[in-house]
Amino acid sequence: MTLNRIYLDHAATSWPKPPHVLDAMDRYARLCGAAAGRGQYGSAHEADAIVHQVRRSLARFIGASSTESIALFSNGTTAINAAIFGVVRNADHVVTTAAEHNSVLRPLAHLQSSGRITLSVVGCDRDGIVSAEEVLGAVTDQTSLVAVGSAGNVTGAEQPIEEIGRHLAEHRAMFLCDAAQSFGYLPMNVETLGVDLLAAPGHKGGTGPQGTGFLYVHPERFDRVEPIVFGGTGSQSESLSMPIVMPGKLEAGNLNVPALAGWAAGLTVLLEQSELRSASHCQRLAKRLHAGLTSIDGLRVFGKPSRLPIASVAAEGMSPIDLAAILDAEFGIETRAGLHCAALVHSYLGSAPEGTLRISGSVVTTDEEIDQVVAALQAILGEA
Repeated sequence: MTLNRIYLDHAATSWPKPPHVLDAMDRYARLCGAAAGRGQYGSAHEADAIVHQVRRSLARFIGASSTESIALFSNGTTAINAAIFGVVRNADHVVTTAAEHNSVLRPLAHLQSSGRITLSVVGCDRDGIVSAEEVLGAVTDQTSLVAVGSAGNVTGAEQPIEEIGRHLAEHRAMFLCDAAQSFGYLPMNVETLGVDLLAAPGHKGGTGPQGTGFLYVHPERFDRVEPIVFGGTGSQSESLSMPIVMPGKLEAGNLNVPALAGWAAGLTVLLEQSELRSASHCQRLAKRLHAGLTSIDGLRVFGKPSRLPIASVAAEGMSPIDLAAILDAEFGIETRAGLHCAALVHSYLGSAPEGTLRISGSVVTTDEEIDQVVAALQAILGEA
C-alpha cells in the first residue's frame, strides 16, 4: 500500500517548494547561467538583476531602509557565523540564551573555549521562553554582542525580542536576532524590533530553496562588522583588500544565483500575500495542534502554543525516534525526532536526554493534516 505523504517537518525546511520557485530556478539554469557581478554582457546583467531583486524584497519584508544592509549567504548558519565572527573581538563579553540553536551556540562556545571571549548563557523557563530582564541583567560594559533568537525551533516559543532591543538601544552591544523560525511566517520590522543584526535562511518560511540565507546589518553598524571570508567579489579587483562597503565586504566568492532566482520568485509572491493572513493561519494551526496533542493520554506536550505551528512531544515508554519511525512507516507522516540541533534547551524543558518528537507545520499545512497526525498518535499510543 502506498501512503500519502504528510510532511510535518517545516521547521527543518519547507516542502513542497512552490511551482514558481522551481520554475524560476529551471529558467535561470537553462537560459541564463551567468555569474552575478562578474561580467558586462547581457546574461550577467540578468544575474545581477536577480540578486538585486532578492535584496530589494528582503529589505521590504523586514523593513530595512537600504538594500546595502542585506548580505546574502548560503544558509542561515553562515549568516550567523558572519555576524558573530565579524563583530566579536578578543576579550569581549557575549550574552546568549539556552534556548538558542547550535548555529548560535557552537560559534560562541568555540570562541569561549579558545579563550577569546567570556560568555554568559541565560536560562529559560520550562516552556523555552527567556526572560528579557535576565538577558539584560547579564549585559555588562564589556558586552559587545547579545544573541537571542526570535523563536525556538523545539517548541516554537516566541522570545521578547522587541523588549530586549528597546533596552539595548543605548548600549554599545550589538543585538543579533536569529529569525530562522519566524522569517516568512510572522510580520517583522527590524526598526521596531531594535536589532542591529538579523539572520535567517531562505528555505523555511521564506519559501526559497536550500542554499539561501541573509544577514541584515543596521546602517549605523556597517563599520563594526568585519569580513570573515576573503576572496573575489567582482569589484575593486585591483586591490588585495576586501571592499570596505556593504554588502560586498561580506560576500566573497560567487553567489548561488540558481537558488537566488528561485528565492526571488518566492519572495515576490510572499510579499503579495497578506502577512496577517499567513500569521493568522499559522496561529490557528498551532492552537489546533496543541489542543489535539494535549488530549492524548500518555503523551507529554512541551511548551505552549505560539503563533508558529510547532509542537514537541514525548510518549511514555517510547523513544521519540521510534515514535517518528512508526508515524512514517504506518501513516506516511514525516516528523523529526531528537534534540533538533538545540544543545541546551532540553534540560530546561525536561526532554533530555532523548529529546522530543517535533511536529511542525507551515502556511501550506491544512487542518486535515493536523487532525491526521493527532489521530495517528492516538492510534499508536492506544495500541502501545
